[in-house]
Amino acid sequence: MASSKLRPFVLAAGLAAAAAAANASPRYGIGRPATQPEIAAWDIDIDRDGRKLPAGQGSVAQGQILFASQCASCHGAKGEGGTGERLVGGQGSLASGKPIKTVGSFWPYAPTLFDYIRRAMPLNAPQSLDTDAVYAVSAYILHLNGLVPGDAVIDAASLAAVRMPNRDGFVSDPRPDVPGEVRPR
Repeated sequence: MASSKLRPFVLAAGLAAAAAAANASPRYGIGRPATQPEIAAWDIDIDRDGRKLPAGQGSVAQGQILFASQCASCHGAKGEGGTGERLVGGQGSLASGKPIKTVGSFWPYAPTLFDYIRRAMPLNAPQSLDTDAVYAVSAYILHLNGLVPGDAVIDAASLAAVRMPNRDGFVSDPRPDVPGEVRPR
């Protein structure tokens, strides 16, 4: 009987000790706060309008070579998919019972393609492509989707100017906790 009366006090003491430990400085002697240059290296986001796109450029022809060596093993020789997602096709399929979500059918903004490739690809070595290579691969994928011509060379201005087929396929999110966000229709 006495032990059941003590349980709330033991629980409260344990919670207080856990809270104190959480607020204490690390005691394991490992790790350190990130430096400003380390943070800056990962602060590379590009918004949908292309703000913060870096200087550089890449051609469809350069992108085709890079895609063959860096991307095709997962995404297929022409972006048709494989172990990785399909990147090409699907235009007009989003309203169907089996939508095909690709760069050419679903993505609303071309600068976000650059952002994703730079940040996450290739899967086995993210952030390993230099800026010009990311522009080139972006150009090639856009070309495969019929969005830029075969002789295109893209840079920050021309990439931001690409009008994606699904640009108007997203609507404002009405939830009050996500102001200004958009979601698929």
